[in-house]
Amino acid sequence: MERFPMTPEGHSRLKEELIRLKEERPRVIQEIATAREHGDISENAEYHAAKERQGLIEARVGELEAKIARAEIIDISTLTGSRVQFGATVDLIDEDTEKKSTYQIVGADEAEVKDGKLSIASPLARALIGKEVGDSVEITTPNGVHAYELLKIKFGK
Repeated sequence: MERFPMTPEGHSRLKEELIRLKEERPRVIQEIATAREHGDISENAEYHAAKERQGLIEARVGELEAKIARAEIIDISTLTGSRVQFGATVDLIDEDTEKKSTYQIVGADEAEVKDGKLSIASPLARALIGKEVGDSVEITTPNGVHAYELLKIKFGK
């Protein structure tokens, strides 16, 4: 069974979303019942919208339960080392533009590039895993090949 690495914060967010969706279920069921009372459901837009919402909720609940069950929670506050690994925060410089950037490598469900959180499954993170300060990595993007130099690795908050 495949495990999903994630931080404790990411795990907590998934659990909160699961609780919220489970609390929403009774309301959607009531909406379906109310729409059904309006008569012919074949042309009842409220009924079809509520049924669609119910289907989306159930699908997401199943997805979240599976991810939570297979989560490998990694406490990044205990990590150390000189090589990039899950949970590391890295400072990079684009070797072409000299633009500096900082990313923390997190689980796929936690990733938000604009917040500096890079998915462990992303091409850049995969290229960085195992690298040390001073190493360079090249990744191919839709905009061409980009080369980055690893300036700093830090762990924890």
